[in-house]
Amino acid sequence: MSDQTIESLSQEKRLFAPDAQFVKQANVSGMVAYQALCAEAQRDYSGFWARHAREQLTWQNPFTRVLDESNAPFFKWFEDGTLNASYNCLDRHLATQPDKIAIIFEADDGTVTRITYRELHRRVCMMANGLKSLAIKKGDRVLIYMPMSIEVVIAMQACARIGAIHSVVFGGFSAKSVHERIIDAGAVAVLTADEQMRGGKAIPLKTAVDEALALGGCECVKQVVVYRRSGGPVQWSDGRDRWLHDLVSNQPETCAPEWVSAEHPLFILYTSGSTGKPKGVQHSTAGFLLHAALTMRWTFDYKKHDVFWCTADVGWVTGHTYVCYGPLAVGATQIMFEGVPTYPDAGRFWRMIQDHQATVFYTAPTAIRSLIKLGATLPNNYDLSRLRILGTVGEPINPEAWMWYYETVGKSRCPIVDTWWQTETGGHLITPLPGVTPLKPGSCTLPLPGIMADIVDETGQSVEPGKGGILVIKRPWPSMLRTIWGNPERYKNAYFPEEFQGKYYLAGDGAMRDENGYYTIMGRIDDVLNVAGHRLGTMEIESALVANKLVAEAAVVGRPDDLTGEAVVAFVVLKQTRPMGEDAKAMVRQLQEWVSHEIGPIAKPKEIRFGENLPKTRSGKIMRRLLRDIAKGNEITQDVSTLENPAILQQLKDPQG
Repeated sequence: MSDQTIESLSQEKRLFAPDAQFVKQANVSGMVAYQALCAEAQRDYSGFWARHAREQLTWQNPFTRVLDESNAPFFKWFEDGTLNASYNCLDRHLATQPDKIAIIFEADDGTVTRITYRELHRRVCMMANGLKSLAIKKGDRVLIYMPMSIEVVIAMQACARIGAIHSVVFGGFSAKSVHERIIDAGAVAVLTADEQMRGGKAIPLKTAVDEALALGGCECVKQVVVYRRSGGPVQWSDGRDRWLHDLVSNQPETCAPEWVSAEHPLFILYTSGSTGKPKGVQHSTAGFLLHAALTMRWTFDYKKHDVFWCTADVGWVTGHTYVCYGPLAVGATQIMFEGVPTYPDAGRFWRMIQDHQATVFYTAPTAIRSLIKLGATLPNNYDLSRLRILGTVGEPINPEAWMWYYETVGKSRCPIVDTWWQTETGGHLITPLPGVTPLKPGSCTLPLPGIMADIVDETGQSVEPGKGGILVIKRPWPSMLRTIWGNPERYKNAYFPEEFQGKYYLAGDGAMRDENGYYTIMGRIDDVLNVAGHRLGTMEIESALVANKLVAEAAVVGRPDDLTGEAVVAFVVLKQTRPMGEDAKAMVRQLQEWVSHEIGPIAKPKEIRFGENLPKTRSGKIMRRLLRDIAKGNEITQDVSTLENPAILQQLKDPQG
């Protein structure tokens, strides 16, 4: 029924007020300051964003037009202004802090490299000149398929410097994924590496590029540039392939930036589509960069002495906004890491925080849960006293993991910014501000100033507090995607559907707002279960399961059921050995009763399957589509080459396991 809302089962009531001393020093200091910013945006929306665009960015030609809504939903921001993203990240810091460390890079084997803003600028200019020598120009698309490294940031910044549009593909993706993205973007060049190093293992990248190009249809690619990371063997195509070090040697050390319109595409980043065909999310230059810089100052309360560490790979949007662009736009020192958190042991993250004196640490709930499982007391062995802010990204964090992060890692003194945003939004939209917001475990709390969020039912009407519904953004904002590359109709249908009169941005997430106005994400709309007439968000059931001391991780999906319409199926990873036979049946009963007690009998899983892990991409994202197929007993036909652990699928097919 169209007037149905999503039922909220959450019982979380704990609140943690910000420390008075922290509030005093914060960039947004106290609730009154936050409310003043929100009121300014309500009063003069265009003026609010124009002020920040002038304050945060350096313009070559200032803009005179702010927001153009004449061709909605193809919105334009600051369109007649010109600027350059690389100039904003590098050149403007040379006069004030040329010798400040820009990046502390720790390789898989523990080797540490530091690079200053002056040196980073020099190397970006040399690479930009190298790309220009290959006849790559403004508007050309360049596919980047490289490991986490200083070189990948240089590659992205060099593209931005000459006005080329980069499309980064995560190094864990298959040759087929690379092939699809080359063709869709019409890439003229591919920047890659011989291999990448992860957990002591060399993983070939150039080989995957060769395979992708051999699949055909990639005639657009004229050049393949290879960074020598490991010295591993590579096949070579004379005339097409060249080493990066050869390309940049003897290039001039300065390169004038290409000044581009604010609306010039900065990058295309592909995200999974429900049709199976990846969507090329297209971001603009000024709007994206503005939000990256602003959220560094607001969400992460950036200070000049900070050492910022976002653990995300640049293959994901988090690595674009909070590795390549945001930290450099504000002139920060940041940590980059090539490896995995469990190599050579589960103390790797904590040791790096200690050794590099990180002050802000931003990672995914999946990583946090894995680290709890591998050693819940391990952080106590390291000096984490320099930390002042913790953050989470990628999915909602269950309250149990939130409390561990807060108490064990942050020693109950570091605010946690639980950030809600998407590839499409470009940066944080709903998040606590560390000097403002009383924290509620599992809740992303309040929208940022200037973000007009709401929760509506299926007719577009706002739902009352305590009810769940569909998360929407009611006004365009500068860092939103501009379109789907080459497919404007898909953009309109996916994000501005007709049932909302094409007015609201549809996030695709179900959410609930409590009596304090705090938002809690309840799972993807696709993942809402309809059990005996009750619409339940999967996230709350997962949180209840993980709150059990025996459970490390859980994912919940639905499958058709003759009696209740849909049945709850839970896939569970325990902190102990995977049970079998009668032990498994006993554990199922125990966890069913636990969920029934925690949030009510309606949410009790009809079926629970145990695995040693869940099917995840290399970024740690749980592939719930695969779990739905397993729960329904369907044959898995989709590509599983992007999974970290494809063998786990067979294990999870066993209902007794």
